[in-house]
Amino acid sequence: MKTAVNTSILTKICIRHYGKRARQSVPKEHHHLPIFQYPTSSDTDQRVYVWGLAEHGALGNQRQLLRQKKPQHYVSYPKRLHFAEQNRVLDAACGYGFSVFSLDTKEHYKVFGTGLNTDSQIGYHAPRKGNPLSVILAPVPIELPFKTPSQTRVTRVAAGRAHLMVLTDKEGVFTLGNNAYGQCGRRIVEGENYFGNQVVHRIPDVDGASVKTIVCGQDHSLIVSDKGEVFAFGWGADGQTGLGHFGTEWRPSRVVGDVQGENIVKVACAADCVLALSEKGEVFGWGNTEYGQLNNEQQVNSALNLPNCRGLGKIRDIAAGGTLCMVLNEDGEVFVWGYGILGVGPQVDHLKEPTRVPRTLFGWNEYQPDTRVKSVTCGLSHSAAVTNHGDLFTWGRNRGGCLGLGHTKDQFFPLRVAIGARVKKVSFGVDHSLAVCQPHV
Repeated sequence: MKTAVNTSILTKICIRHYGKRARQSVPKEHHHLPIFQYPTSSDTDQRVYVWGLAEHGALGNQRQLLRQKKPQHYVSYPKRLHFAEQNRVLDAACGYGFSVFSLDTKEHYKVFGTGLNTDSQIGYHAPRKGNPLSVILAPVPIELPFKTPSQTRVTRVAAGRAHLMVLTDKEGVFTLGNNAYGQCGRRIVEGENYFGNQVVHRIPDVDGASVKTIVCGQDHSLIVSDKGEVFAFGWGADGQTGLGHFGTEWRPSRVVGDVQGENIVKVACAADCVLALSEKGEVFGWGNTEYGQLNNEQQVNSALNLPNCRGLGKIRDIAAGGTLCMVLNEDGEVFVWGYGILGVGPQVDHLKEPTRVPRTLFGWNEYQPDTRVKSVTCGLSHSAAVTNHGDLFTWGRNRGGCLGLGHTKDQFFPLRVAIGARVKKVSFGVDHSLAVCQPHV
């Protein structure tokens, strides 16, 4: 026996649930039929995935991982971070054993951190049972002295070995954590104890110019002003500050050399070798070059215009790891050089000149001829590329499963990560990784 369905009632229910827009999208001759509209994501919907070593809490879900029947000390595949789904994340960054997230909110707490906190790099948090000060197991708010919290927006975060930089749209840059080499942009205090330290320093501007972007190296920091000038401070023993000397400098000072007079749009650094990209698509470098990243010297303390990048076409993106460098040109071609796992197979571990990684390794084929790489990223010893389709490819040392490939073996050429969403940004630490994504549907 069939049951009659009152389609007009279903239509009213659908209109009440989905709004008149759903009703108006249906031709008039079909108005008597029920309307079924499946939920779809918007440009503001997002997900954050984390993977890699879990023991230091940087994945933000250590409690759940260790409470399982078989505790997980690492996660070798991307795992959704539910904290991020309850908040809109503007930016995220991996430090050495910790992760930081900036939220799009008018509330006072706009930055959250999780993981190692031995130097108060994710703020002061009073010790309590089960959650000691030195390790934070889940994202917690970081106290920052905003003047107008409801009007200030945190646009970017950057994390080093044990220090943090936070860029705002109205109040400059806030720094916290280890300042033993002046990497927080304040005077070095001999014997200062950073464990449980509550000092937060503010850098309102650099030489009268507002700050456009920030980058943390291992123990030094870099700022690009809205005029395209680069400023550096912190540890400079390998020339990574680019100030023309190998000393320590706590004041944000202008990088010297070939970048002077150039409009720099991006700076990249994961350790102590720095790359800078100009508006014209030229690449500059300074810092540690013992693996042949920049030239035949051991250290370079002022910016050099890299001649080996001039014949690669206009460069659109750059990345610098601990021992290798990578650039992306306007045709979507990726070039690597330096030492380590470079992404061109297990037989090649040292390249003096930029060498193209075959585009077929990034998903290009005759069925997807429009596939091209849109951005590149380097951690200390692993690398990544993101395509225009939002696919993430990783390769390199696989400490703690930080490549997200489902295992812990090293990967010698780019391999696609099964992440289940469109990747918008990826950040690498030493042994963990995260990606800010947008749902496919």
